[in-house]
Amino acid sequence: MGHSAHAGELLLSSAPKLVPSVTFTDQDGRPLGLEAFKGKVVVLDYWATWCAPCRAEFPQLDKLQGRLADKGLVVVAVSLDRKGKPVVDRFYEDLRISHLGKYLDPSSHSATALGIRGLPTTLLIDRQGREVVRVEGEAAWDGPEIGKILEGLLAGG
Repeated sequence: MGHSAHAGELLLSSAPKLVPSVTFTDQDGRPLGLEAFKGKVVVLDYWATWCAPCRAEFPQLDKLQGRLADKGLVVVAVSLDRKGKPVVDRFYEDLRISHLGKYLDPSSHSATALGIRGLPTTLLIDRQGREVVRVEGEAAWDGPEIGKILEGLLAGG
């Protein structure tokens, strides 16, 4: 996966489409699909420990999860690191990540199925399981633009 050419571009879906069922694993190696988060607003973030923009935005994603979890938001950060959990554990420790779960896809199968072109890429998925926004590149997760989109998604049934 190369670095995305449009850093931080918000690609708004004109017609939200259902996200295909993809599978990755949780931190215990159990397979998990997006169905596990049904009814929540999902911030599905594809990243890797070697990706500098991923590292830059990760603490913001952690804060977002801490701030909005009780309103029905879940940040699902899926690492594409081939070395798997050990490098992810170290990354979380280094950055003092405290709210995010660990999800892994060292094979990148789910990223390929979703058409991920570069890292980080983040999909905002509504409570009905539809992709509403795709962000390619680093984003201001604590900024007003994304804040407004998330508020709308959380308010919508």
